[in-house]
Amino acid sequence: MESKIKALREQVEQTLCAVQTKEELSAFWQQFLSKKGSIQGLMKNLGSVPAEERPAVGKVINEFKAQVSAKYDEMAAKLEALELERLNKSEQVDITLPAKKRAAGSLHPITITKNQMIDVFSGMGFEIYEGPEIEDDDHNFTRLNVAKNHPARDMQDTFYVAQDILLRTHTSPGQIRVMDSQKPPIKVLVPGRVFRSDSDATHSPMFHQMEGLVVDKTITLCDLQGMLDEFVKKIFGGSVKTRLRPSYFPLTEPSVEVDVSCFECGGKGCGLCKGTGWIEVLGGGIVHHKVLENCGIDPNEYSGLAFGIGIERIAMLKYGINNIGLLYENDLRFLKQFKD
Repeated sequence: MESKIKALREQVEQTLCAVQTKEELSAFWQQFLSKKGSIQGLMKNLGSVPAEERPAVGKVINEFKAQVSAKYDEMAAKLEALELERLNKSEQVDITLPAKKRAAGSLHPITITKNQMIDVFSGMGFEIYEGPEIEDDDHNFTRLNVAKNHPARDMQDTFYVAQDILLRTHTSPGQIRVMDSQKPPIKVLVPGRVFRSDSDATHSPMFHQMEGLVVDKTITLCDLQGMLDEFVKKIFGGSVKTRLRPSYFPLTEPSVEVDVSCFECGGKGCGLCKGTGWIEVLGGGIVHHKVLENCGIDPNEYSGLAFGIGIERIAMLKYGINNIGLLYENDLRFLKQFKD
């Protein structure tokens, strides 16, 4: 039995010295320390040892097993430390390498333009009101003096949700809601999304508009042009000026189209202004007396001005964008050109 233990001890030493991986260490345990291992086999052979020698031999075997187990644990700890060292080395960060550059984001050109427009009118004392995008026929058409047979009411121009419920076609319903809830004097700006069944290079089924409304005593077209003069100077530069051309809108009378002198050629005539020296930017006028009456405001005592500005229209002119679709494609190559 002593010779067997001695031979097995030498085998353990040789095998353990060759262990390099956890898999090899697991195989070592199976070979020597498991229930079917060589050391347990020695215990099974105790029956061949004389009875008086069995206690002493059994003690030697148990001491041998304890020594081998201790060496197994020592090797397991060593391999674990080597594995952790290798892992730490593979995950080590080289702080001398340059950091990854991440481009700073920016606001969308529509948001930039809207904020600039709000800043201009806020400086003139306008308050901001945002109405619902889903409107009823009464607020969107009837109380704005839009006739029952007006083409704007047709389904090919307007998105109807139900018979008298629709996606608002302009932000003008905000005028009605403000005049219903406030008494003059009123000075309010209504920005928001609007929807019309129209789509080409300069039109989109969904776009943004900004409505302005002023109601007070003795309001005239001169007040409108004065405000818009200040607006276009802030947006397009101090050298531009406005002109008013007669037009027609159901909610205003008189109604005007507002042009700005071409900021590209200084009014001399170019491709942007189509050789005229002027660019159309918005529409407006004096609030129709029926609209005031519909909101319980006496048109004999008060008058008002109103104007509607397409935010995309201003953004396209300001930044030289020739297709409105670019504003909705979310192409980073396009959007990263804009900084507030």
